[in-house]
Amino acid sequence: MLGAIAGDIIGSRFEHAAFKSTQFSLFHPRCRFTDDTVLTVALADSLLHGIPYVELLKSYYRTYPHAGYGGNFHQWARSDRSEPYNSWGNGSAMRVSPVGFAFDNLEEVLDQARRSAEVTHDHPEGIKGAQAIAASVFLARTGQTKEQIKDYVETAFGYDLSTPLDEIRPRYCFEVSCRASVPQAIRSFLESRDFEDAVRLAISLGGDSDTLACMAGGIAQAFYGGVPERIRQSVYERLDDRLGGLTRKFTEAFGCA
Repeated sequence: MLGAIAGDIIGSRFEHAAFKSTQFSLFHPRCRFTDDTVLTVALADSLLHGIPYVELLKSYYRTYPHAGYGGNFHQWARSDRSEPYNSWGNGSAMRVSPVGFAFDNLEEVLDQARRSAEVTHDHPEGIKGAQAIAASVFLARTGQTKEQIKDYVETAFGYDLSTPLDEIRPRYCFEVSCRASVPQAIRSFLESRDFEDAVRLAISLGGDSDTLACMAGGIAQAFYGGVPERIRQSVYERLDDRLGGLTRKFTEAFGCA
């Protein structure tokens, strides 16, 4: 979870910038948490306290209404209705990493990823994207190799993870669909050498950089055994008391330091 938040914050200044390099300072005065962080923490709060996903997604939106949400989510969160809006966007996948840490078997992870997605993103692509990221986090934290993770995701979800980032990067642009961002985020993790490298690679694709890095960062945290201390400190400096406190509580509860 903290790895996803770190990816979001580091990537926030590059969103819409089409930045195509891994060479940049990790933290900058313009780095901030966005909707990716807010909704990730909302799901973590739901898992910790047994509060329905839909209730806390709306509650956190009201507390942080200017975090950069998509238009459809804005309308849904401001409304009195709770029905999903059939989204295939990557909002379901960007917020799902806590699910991959919170359950002890893959079946539960897949079920809860579906549940967390379908309150808004009930389109099959929105559900699939969330399940792919959550499953990758779970497999990474339970000792599976990168090749095993790749094989599972390709077989279970039909994503093609074989194209190298060097081939993807030149033609890649801003994408909000799960179909055109979840595989690229997972590929960024697969090519990485360590946590920081996974985040840098995801950002280097350009486009929806904070969300790509959020998804890759969640998996990388699970696989590499945590977030480097210097990055962790910089992340907590940029979170307010509510978001930081809940992140610490979740980390302690589920042993994902």
